[in-house]
Amino acid sequence: MKFLWFLVALCLAGFSAPSPASAQKDRLVVLGAWEGESKCMVPDSPCHDEHVIYEIHRAKDSKHDLSIAAYKIVGGERQFMGTLVCRFDAGRAELACSGNTRKHDEWIFQVTGNTMSGRLLIDPNRLLYRKVSLNRIARH
Repeated sequence: MKFLWFLVALCLAGFSAPSPASAQKDRLVVLGAWEGESKCMVPDSPCHDEHVIYEIHRAKDSKHDLSIAAYKIVGGERQFMGTLVCRFDAGRAELACSGNTRKHDEWIFQVTGNTMSGRLLIDPNRLLYRKVSLNRIARH
């Protein structure tokens, strides 16, 4: 009987929530600078295709895991566009972010090694507004 309880305990240990240290380590996968292209998906919108750099850092507030400082490159110079607040799901290798705008923006990125692809969905209808393709250029 003791052996049975040992097996049950062993199985349950495998399904326990990740420790805070483990969650912290998982977030480290995406920290750093990422560069690539952000393409508009809605014809005749005010959107423009952009060459971008996203710098991903640990968030300064406790409500979010990470933040992204987003820049577009114009004439060889970085222009700050804004900050996204994000949560990273290591199990899905997914970074979910929002700029908390009135357009109900939802940024979703899939991370695969040193590449990241994403999309911006806006408004309550989740209109696909942008697609983003990035490569890591630095680790933090």
